Amino acid sequence: MTTKTKWKTDLEIAKEIKLKRIQEIAQELGLLEEEFEPYGHYKAKISLDVMKRLASKPDGKVILVTAINPTPAGEGKSTVTVGLGQALNKLGKKAIVAMREPSLGPTMGVKGGATGGGYSQVLPMDEINLHFTGDLHAITTATNALAAFIDNHIHQGNELRIDVRRIVWKRAVDLNDRALRRVIVGLGGPTQGVPREDGFDITVASEIMAVFCLAKDLTDLKERLSRMVVAYNVDKQPVTVGDLGVEGALTLLLKDAFKPNLVQTAEHTPALVHGGPFANIAHGCNSIIATKMAQKLGEYVVTEAGFGADLGAEKFLHIKARCAGIEPAAVVIVATVRALKMHGGVSKQELSVENVDALRRGLSNLQKHIETIQAFGLPFVVALNRFITDADQEIETLLSFCRDHHYPVALTEVWEKGGEGGMELAEKVLDMIEHGTNQFAPLYDLHDPLPDKIRKIAHAVYGAQAVEFSTKAQKQMAQFAEYGWDRLPVCMAKTQYSLSDDPQKLGRPTGFAITVRELKPSIGAGFIVALTGDVMTMPGLPKEPAALQMDIDERGQAIGLF
Repeated sequence: MTTKTKWKTDLEIAKEIKLKRIQEIAQELGLLEEEFEPYGHYKAKISLDVMKRLASKPDGKVILVTAINPTPAGEGKSTVTVGLGQALNKLGKKAIVAMREPSLGPTMGVKGGATGGGYSQVLPMDEINLHFTGDLHAITTATNALAAFIDNHIHQGNELRIDVRRIVWKRAVDLNDRALRRVIVGLGGPTQGVPREDGFDITVASEIMAVFCLAKDLTDLKERLSRMVVAYNVDKQPVTVGDLGVEGALTLLLKDAFKPNLVQTAEHTPALVHGGPFANIAHGCNSIIATKMAQKLGEYVVTEAGFGADLGAEKFLHIKARCAGIEPAAVVIVATVRALKMHGGVSKQELSVENVDALRRGLSNLQKHIETIQAFGLPFVVALNRFITDADQEIETLLSFCRDHHYPVALTEVWEKGGEGGMELAEKVLDMIEHGTNQFAPLYDLHDPLPDKIRKIAHAVYGAQAVEFSTKAQKQMAQFAEYGWDRLPVCMAKTQYSLSDDPQKLGRPTGFAITVRELKPSIGAGFIVALTGDVMTMPGLPKEPAALQMDIDERGQAIGLF
């Protein structure tokens, strides 16, 4: 009889690691005592004054970590991001990890946590996965304060002549709650406000989250907030936050949250964890201020963009890179045998069974994401993130596929071995930065018409045969052109599970059309959101939420986060 190895959970591993006090991490990073504010023993906020002091210092190189289309089998993109940062430090480089903050919605819903895993995670993982330093609560408060200001303006006489049928601003909560997608507010009589239809977005899909992550400084934050469109008046002209005159109040609510958060990895590599927009319904990247600060403080910045290269990486390269003036030095594309077998038709229940044929079928998904990064002109390395259930022949099949196509590839074991398990990846990434060809260029020009931008993304990134626009979307595009919004970048809202807008079409589907059903202006963020398929801005909980496994022990320690 064989004995099945019992592996420790991420939370168990996290509890065993002896963390350094955050003052020590800050000092090793080169921060002055007055430039950071401890939040307890292991977290801190970093003052924006650091950017002024280090303004003349050359920027560190940015390494972008992306992946294949995600599946329930897991890809470990965050784990590889952390592991690569740790490995670079083992090689004597000054590397910093820059990641997004987890949302309580997916933490309580499906994921159970989003801080990496094993011996490649950011810590303290229980605090980061829950309330952290309160940034997401501040963004939620600002979003709901703006909704209150809108309703109060209407109640107090409606000087701006807002059409209550055309209010586009929604309230927010950082939870998955399908019951709040559409609500009625203002009931109860004349003193309770004006009745109208309203709704909630999850906080990480709100425009304030996007503005927060794309602003370069507090002045830029305030200006972006003022440009946000909240409604249309009776003449169908946009009404903005600036028209309401509350951009100053919103900036005040966000000023402390806007300071990047400093934590550490399992091997004490500094990590800036700040901002957290979803990548399927928002732009999916951590804050610009944290990334730029990490560039000033380190030689290499390892950052991730949400989901696969069709979502997070595309938006990083078309939206964040443009806005921040960042040119990635290299890209890492994370893939796993397990996920590729699912793309090849294997059910989750059968993933532990060796199936080379299914793996070969699923490799088409990896190849499409590689082609996407090549289309942007960027050097890359494929990171094969090994799971303990992977068969040797499956590993060799994936490695041989990459070698046969001359794709740089590295086997990574960072979950089990930490930075040591990412040394090959780190060395190959450094080699690509030094010797690879970098001809980074966006796939569309900002002056392209709005439908052409969408078509270029759909064809080049998704592999779509055609793009179909609903009647509503066509009318919106014409209207947005009149307002001068058609020269903004596009933020595609699409399922993360497929290259298409149908989550059931795994692998590399062909001959499909992308359907754009609606457009949403995010003028403060500086992009137009194109909603495709059935993607929603307020998720629901699954039948068995991850929250069912969560608890605290008799010492008040977290249980069930993973």
